[in-house]
Amino acid sequence: MDINFEYVNPFIQAAKIVLKEFSQIDAETEAAYLKKPEHEGASFAVIIGVTGDLRGQVIFTMDVEAACYIATKMIMEAPVTELNEMAKSAVGEMANMILGNAATIFSNNNYTVDITPPTVMLGRNISFAVGDSRIVCVPLTFYKHTLELNIAVVEEG
Repeated sequence: MDINFEYVNPFIQAAKIVLKEFSQIDAETEAAYLKKPEHEGASFAVIIGVTGDLRGQVIFTMDVEAACYIATKMIMEAPVTELNEMAKSAVGEMANMILGNAATIFSNNNYTVDITPPTVMLGRNISFAVGDSRIVCVPLTFYKHTLELNIAVVEEG
């Protein structure tokens, strides 16, 4: 199945809004590209399922340094230098807020979209597959870091 690129923009809009409003991060959008369904590499990932009129997953991937930077901005305390439980929770909550905002954008366009709780993964060479969807990867860059927004959603039905 192919992804309809019009389903990608609400996720990008939501990511930029949440990063700015809750983390004071001005992210720049790099060129989107199609990825293979299997993904390997990133040290930190947050996976959130999408159900309703659309189905699939949105997977946030980044290196540990980018996750620590986001956690520092979310927690607004001393710099986060390791991904302890609070830091992982903060980045997972940021991803959850992005998907919640995207669901609102979809709702305003007459789509019903629900999301699952985030699954946070930390490790070396994390590997996952997204089933029958293709992944549109949208790199968001900020302060020498990159967060990859991997969108694998299709219209239900």
